[in-house]
Amino acid sequence: PVMAFYLQPAVGGRELPFTFWQQLVELERVVAIKIAPFDRYRTLDVVRAVADAGRRSEIALYTGNDDHILLDLLTPIRFDDGPVFRMVGGLLGQWAMWTHCAVEVLAECHAATASGTVPLQLLQTAAQLTDANGAIFDAAHRYAGCIPGIHEVLRRQGLLEGIWCLDPAEDLSPGQLHEISRVLAAYPHLTDDTFVAEHLDRWLA
Repeated sequence: PVMAFYLQPAVGGRELPFTFWQQLVELERVVAIKIAPFDRYRTLDVVRAVADAGRRSEIALYTGNDDHILLDLLTPIRFDDGPVFRMVGGLLGQWAMWTHCAVEVLAECHAATASGTVPLQLLQTAAQLTDANGAIFDAAHRYAGCIPGIHEVLRRQGLLEGIWCLDPAEDLSPGQLHEISRVLAAYPHLTDDTFVAEHLDRWLA
């Protein structure tokens, strides 16, 4: 089985035309696609290709759009009078941290889509999560500090000793540390600090 990965150009991916996805989804071995171009139009290209191929029940769609996580999970996508498509889950760098909260939010999204009613509170959370992701992923500097940003959150929780990366030159961008502190203070309900603190000694034993 093959899982495709549409990666945004800012971090090494490339823009792929609709015709590419049309041809890719013809391959029987393709069973899932992680859609992470950070672009609404290109996200729809992938879903439309799966729809046109009639493979809704055969190819699972996952959001990798860290700038649009909850809205991707909540939005029903339908072309013409065809079937409704949904992202079944997320494969996200954002969920390399605050994972306990992420599991809860994903469950809320699934419950909302099953009921057909999306609470306004969940839409508010979507905007807050995008704001937090912007700081941690360093969107202001085209994601240059993405990995150090994640490491910094994990360091503050005690899960890492430092924010070192394989590339010694890879570090937080100017102002990013302040931005991370800002979102941590603004959205404590998005973090899993308490959960991590309760289990940290056992995990690190």
